[in-house]
Amino acid sequence: MIPNFFSDPSRYWTELKKQPTENEEFIQLFGKIEQLKLESSDGKRYLGDTANTETIFRIIQSIPSPKAKPFKRWLAQVGYERVQEIEDPELATKRTRAIYKAKGYSDAWIEKRMRGIAIREELTDEWDKRGVKIQREYAILTAEISKATFGMTPSEYRQHKGLSQENLRDHMTDLELIFSMLGKAATKEIAVNRDDQGFEENKHVAQMGGRIAKNARLELEQESGKPVISQENYLRRPDQLDVVESSENQSQEIK
Repeated sequence: MIPNFFSDPSRYWTELKKQPTENEEFIQLFGKIEQLKLESSDGKRYLGDTANTETIFRIIQSIPSPKAKPFKRWLAQVGYERVQEIEDPELATKRTRAIYKAKGYSDAWIEKRMRGIAIREELTDEWDKRGVKIQREYAILTAEISKATFGMTPSEYRQHKGLSQENLRDHMTDLELIFSMLGKAATKEIAVNRDDQGFEENKHVAQMGGRIAKNARLELEQESGKPVISQENYLRRPDQLDVVESSENQSQEIK
């Protein structure tokens, strides 16, 4: 049995990892830990223990220290809320709206974001019916729509906005959300009406849907004289930002 808590986290972690020799559950849990080279405070890279989110949560649950109790209570609360959402799916929507509101997003933006989520779910449901089953294929089709609509894949778009792993759509302006929705809605409509099946056929449809959104975007940019694609992001609270185009975008000439 290890002490409840060490003031040195590295020592505590070392002692905790000795548990697998005595506990079968620990053997399975710590078997999922991988060692990767991570950058240290001195700028050098050293091997460190890493794990996915599920494994980390299970490790937290296994820690005997009283200081882990707040995390365990939080995990129990999240689990309870998830059960509630399964029983009443509307609760998930309400909580998502509340989270965005707490982050400072406007009601108008939240409405568009929620509608975008619904359109995305409708599209993935159609892809599933049409033989697109693998998550990687979903990602490729989504990238095709984005590239056709905005000229960038989601990863390129994140880089354009100065993001790393953040959800791209959480950092889109109202107009970006609208054209993102249009590309997905057009893709779904074409797939349903043409009854396209399989990954390759739906890849072509994704490009078609994205081009429809692109043409609409270009027409708006031509008439308004302003670009839709923005470097704007919401890494700070949206209600603390003046939602304006960057100086680069403001001076960009629409061709």
